[in-house]
Amino acid sequence: LDGLVWRSRTTEGGLRRRVNYYIKHLVVDSNGEFSPAIEWITEARDPKLVCHPVVAMVTDMVWSRVAFRSFLFGKTWFLFTLCVFVLSQSVLKDVEHDMAASQAATDQAEQRLVAGQEDVVVQAENHVQSIRIAIFACRCFIYVFCLGEGLAYHAKRTLRDCRNRDFVRFKYARIPEYFSKWQDTTSFFLMLSLFLMLCMEPIFHCAGKTDGGVIFGEDCAAGQDLLFTYSVMSTLATLLFFLLLTDLSVFSTRVSAFVLCCGRVVSEVLLFLFGLTFFVVAFACAVCTLEQDNPDFDGVAMSFLQLFKISFGMFSGERFYQLEESPALMAAIFIFVATSVVFLTNLLIAQLNCAYQASYLDMVGFARLNRGKIV
Repeated sequence: LDGLVWRSRTTEGGLRRRVNYYIKHLVVDSNGEFSPAIEWITEARDPKLVCHPVVAMVTDMVWSRVAFRSFLFGKTWFLFTLCVFVLSQSVLKDVEHDMAASQAATDQAEQRLVAGQEDVVVQAENHVQSIRIAIFACRCFIYVFCLGEGLAYHAKRTLRDCRNRDFVRFKYARIPEYFSKWQDTTSFFLMLSLFLMLCMEPIFHCAGKTDGGVIFGEDCAAGQDLLFTYSVMSTLATLLFFLLLTDLSVFSTRVSAFVLCCGRVVSEVLLFLFGLTFFVVAFACAVCTLEQDNPDFDGVAMSFLQLFKISFGMFSGERFYQLEESPALMAAIFIFVATSVVFLTNLLIAQLNCAYQASYLDMVGFARLNRGKIV
C-alpha cells in the first residue's frame, strides 16, 4: 500500500508538499464495477491495516459520497419507529394516567359542580379519550410495521441461510450464520418482545369489557392480569431499541471507538460482579449464623439484599447506626466493606485501566472496520 502513495521532494511555498494517491483500482475493478478490495480488507479484521492512509482515504471517500446517504436513509425509518414506540409506551401513557387521575378527582366532586362547569368535565373526558386513541394508533403502527418488518426480515434471512447451509456453531447448537452479527441477534429478540407484547396487549384483551363504554381502555380484569407482564416486555423492548441505536455511532469514528472500547471492557465488569456476588453470598450466610436481631439481616435473602445495597452505596446512614447494637454484626459488615467495596472496587478500576490501555491503540482501527462493513 505504501507504493500507492507518491510524495513530491519539493514543497510549495515552504509549507505544503504535493502527495498523489493512486486508488483507482481500490474503488473500481477492471470491469468498471465496485471493487471488492474494501470488503477483503474488512474481512481481514486488521485494525492497523484499515488505518493506512490509502485505505482510510478510500473508505472515507466511499462513505461520505455513497454509503452515508443510504445508511442514513435506512436509520431514519428506525429512528421514526423508535420515536413512535417511546411516544406510545412512555410519553402518552403517563399523560393518560395523569389526566385519568385528574378526571377521577373531578368526578368525585361532580355533585358540587354548578351547571356551567359541567362542560369542563365533558371536555376533560374527550381529551382523555383522544389520548387513548393516539396510544392505540401508535401501538398498531408498531405492531404492523415494526413487528411485520422484523418477521419478514428474519424469515427471509433464516430461509436463505438454511437453503445455502450457512450455519455457525453456538455451544452445542447450529444457528443461521446471520446471527453472528450482534445487530441481527438484538433485532431478533426485539421482534420476539414485540410479538409477546402483541399477544398480551391489554387494549385488545379489554375490547368491549371496560365499564362506562370506554374504548381502547386497559381497566378490565383480563387487562390488569396481563398489565405487569406486558410492562416488563415493554421495558425490555425499549432497552433493545436503544441498544440498536448505538449502531449510529459509525457516523463519528471517535464515538464509534468509544463504544467499541466500552464493549471490550464489559468482560472485566462481569468478572467484578461475579466476585462481588461470591462475597455477598458468603457474608449473607455468615451473618445469619450470628446471634443478632437486626431486622435488615433477618434471613439469608434479606442479608443478601442489604449487602448488595451496601456495595452500591444504597444503604442509608441511619441503618448503619443500628448496627452498633450488635458489635459482632458490625465487625462482619466492616470486613465485608473492606473486601468488597475497597478491594474489589479498586481491583476493577485497575482492570479497566489495563484493558483500556491495551485496546486504546487499536480503537480507531476497529471503528474503521465497523464503517468498512457498512461500506
